[in-house]
Amino acid sequence: MAERTQTSPATFNDPGIGFNGLLPGVAVLAVSAIGLIYSASVSAWPAVVLFGVSGVLSLVCILALRGLSRKLAALREGGADWRPALPDVQRQDLNIEVRNLARLLEVGSEQIGDLQSAYIVAEDLALRQIQQEERIPVLRQVTIEGVPFDAVLYKDDLVICCQVSFLVVPELNDDRIASAIRKVSSVNGAFENSGSSRRIRLMLIVVTQLTPEDESSLRQSLKANRFRDCPVEVDIRLLDFEALQRIYVTD
Repeated sequence: MAERTQTSPATFNDPGIGFNGLLPGVAVLAVSAIGLIYSASVSAWPAVVLFGVSGVLSLVCILALRGLSRKLAALREGGADWRPALPDVQRQDLNIEVRNLARLLEVGSEQIGDLQSAYIVAEDLALRQIQQEERIPVLRQVTIEGVPFDAVLYKDDLVICCQVSFLVVPELNDDRIASAIRKVSSVNGAFENSGSSRRIRLMLIVVTQLTPEDESSLRQSLKANRFRDCPVEVDIRLLDFEALQRIYVTD
């Protein structure tokens, strides 16, 4: 396994999400409790409500940060080796996807910039939606055990490796599927060799800009036998680009 760097999860666990990181929230909670008690003693009911709401919000923030701290600590103890994907790797992956879109849409080089922007927005919105659905933090553009992924999620003892595709035609080609399977198989093998008890899942996040008929055709094409060589569970999420924009961008 490669030598760990300061980008490991342990970095985030000490001290940023430790006690020092929680200190402002604890201080607000203490002040809210004191204010609540005093306000109640003098029958200042509006202040009681204000301090009560402030205390509850502070407690929620503290618990959320502690939960994140425990997840990152568990990741460190599980032995997973992850680090941010290099900018060159990210740029190469983006250019491959954009060139493929340009070929399918039959657009000229003058529109490549617009396609790059659209792809970046689509990926960003898709990962926001996955984070909302899964209710756990998403690590974007990382390598795990030396293998790059668009995102990785950690859920209890489960590691979810995510690949994002932006489709304008109703077909996820075999090369993309084979590439994703190779990558997740490599991670799964590394975990098995290290004796890790963590489970691996492949999540294919497919952002579409299709008609309802084409989307139905795409769903029918994603048969289980296309993933028979994958050694781990596969989770496919189809997300509509226009729907994502309505949720996160437009009023």
